[in-house]
Amino acid sequence: MKLSSRRLPAVIGAAAAIVMMATATAHAAPNDEHPATRTALKAFQSVAGPGAAVYAGDNTGAWTLSAGTGTINTTKPIQADEHFRIGSQTKTFTAATVLQLVDEGKVALDTSIDTYLPGTVNGNGYDGTRITVRHLLQQTSGIAGYDPLVSFALVEPNGTYNTATLVREGLKRAPVSAPGAGWTYSNTNYLILGMLIEKVTGLPVHEAVTRRIIEPLGLDRTVFPAPGDRALPSPAVPGYHGARVGTFYFWSLAFSYDPSIFSASGAMVSTMEDLSSFYSALTAGKVVSPASLAEIEKVRDLGGGGYGLGILKMNLSCGGEAWGHNGGVPGYLTQTMVTKDGRHASAMSNAYLLGTTSTAKLAALVDTALCENRG
Repeated sequence: MKLSSRRLPAVIGAAAAIVMMATATAHAAPNDEHPATRTALKAFQSVAGPGAAVYAGDNTGAWTLSAGTGTINTTKPIQADEHFRIGSQTKTFTAATVLQLVDEGKVALDTSIDTYLPGTVNGNGYDGTRITVRHLLQQTSGIAGYDPLVSFALVEPNGTYNTATLVREGLKRAPVSAPGAGWTYSNTNYLILGMLIEKVTGLPVHEAVTRRIIEPLGLDRTVFPAPGDRALPSPAVPGYHGARVGTFYFWSLAFSYDPSIFSASGAMVSTMEDLSSFYSALTAGKVVSPASLAEIEKVRDLGGGGYGLGILKMNLSCGGEAWGHNGGVPGYLTQTMVTKDGRHASAMSNAYLLGTTSTAKLAALVDTALCENRG
């Protein structure tokens, strides 16, 4: 689900027909439109899954380019309104929910997590009285990163996962730094934040995020699934496992898993259209107060940008900056970034191939789409 635990370039950048669909009326696009983005999309898809797509635009309109296929053994282009698992883009929804609680005076950013969840973060060198809510949101808690795939053995008898159990598993790795001293991407931070949301709101985290973020913004094709809900809403892009060796490749459907293993760190489902709408609304001040948005956008410099409170800042090759997040879970690799002048770009592939250059190619695609769309 995470793409890197080191530096921003690694996090956001470290023979298919292409079709274009307009947001209002679908039509074939002239071949000379968005040439740079088409080239970047082909480069990404060549090291990614069976298919890849990017949905981009600005305040005047939007367009979609698709390469490869959304379903193997067909020539089906990926569409901007099709569902897929968004992985760590979930973290921004979680962070926005926490900041709403800050706005309501129910949570304080610089208060220790032990104040809200006594005893949850302790032992093995951890001291929850020294780790603040801000540390968790900004990945500066010192809590070690771990691969959530190792936790599949912790499944409950009903096939779901208990967040507290996953957190205890994550804390078995010793701290990598003192709180606030370093930056380490860790899904455990956001599992703990999910527990915080549940404690303060009295709701399961999937319901809290749905009621506070998804429904008010009218994100009709965005879902934070409840534990046990493994289904992808229709229409959906199937996710695949596979490998590429030169020009040869093999694909099989990604294995089914219960999204509660990722919970507030990466369980959500959405579309490229909805993700663009969410990040645009968040950065425009429509989700949290101006004061909280300012806190969200205080980044830890990582080179090439930085990490705020559940959000990435990307320095664009054409100048300026974009805000968003990326994500990778079995079957999908995704990223969405938006600018304050109304540009947006959301891209995805229907496979997450470890050990490839796909992450860097994805970031380059998003950067190209935003820059080519610059007025």
